[in-house]
Amino acid sequence: MKSDKNILSFDIEISDIFNLKNGEDLNKYAPFHISVASTVLHEGEELLWYSVDDQNKPHLNITRQKANDLLCYLKEQQDKGIMICAWNGLNFDLQWIGYNAQNIKLASEIALKLYDPMFQFFNQKGFPVSLASVAEGMDIKQTKQMKGEDAPKQWHAGNYQKVMDYVLGDSQITNQVIIEIMKCKEIAWITQKRETRSVYISKLKTVEDVLKEPEPDQSWMDNPIDRRKFYEWLR
Repeated sequence: MKSDKNILSFDIEISDIFNLKNGEDLNKYAPFHISVASTVLHEGEELLWYSVDDQNKPHLNITRQKANDLLCYLKEQQDKGIMICAWNGLNFDLQWIGYNAQNIKLASEIALKLYDPMFQFFNQKGFPVSLASVAEGMDIKQTKQMKGEDAPKQWHAGNYQKVMDYVLGDSQITNQVIIEIMKCKEIAWITQKRETRSVYISKLKTVEDVLKEPEPDQSWMDNPIDRRKFYEWLR
């Protein structure tokens, strides 16, 4: 396992505004457009990725070129041996960076070597878990600065710095969660009943390695999520 200083987490915020009902599939509202993204190298470089006009005002959405620049940066860091991580990055972040870049091929290459502990958790437990509940369960002191669904509204309202701080914070929190998982060999989370639960994680695995493992036991579920939903976009 790589050292703490070789961890880079990334996160995106979308500009699309919609009202997601309880239990509703997010992908119903796809495709998604990115307002801003962040990349944070633990104890190192922190970058924001967004596009601006001639007056340096942020665009509503990043350009195709900026999205491609982000993909190339992630691939460059990955090729250096940096551990590229994202919470639910397989199903969400990389898919929509690839879409906005019109470069699903490169996004897919990065995705297979990605460390996505949410996907690894899903493949063990059969259900997803949020970054916020895991950060709390693992006693991470830094907290999310807003709800994810509020970020597009804040961006549309011109509160760009607020959203930038939020997306940076999520990448910082992901780094801290990754380090705790590696140290404690578990993912702990807070359930809806406010109970702490945990699952043993022998080591963090790439998406490629998780996909080689058996699918999760979901026989006890009424409406299980198909694992293919996470990776059907890959090419």
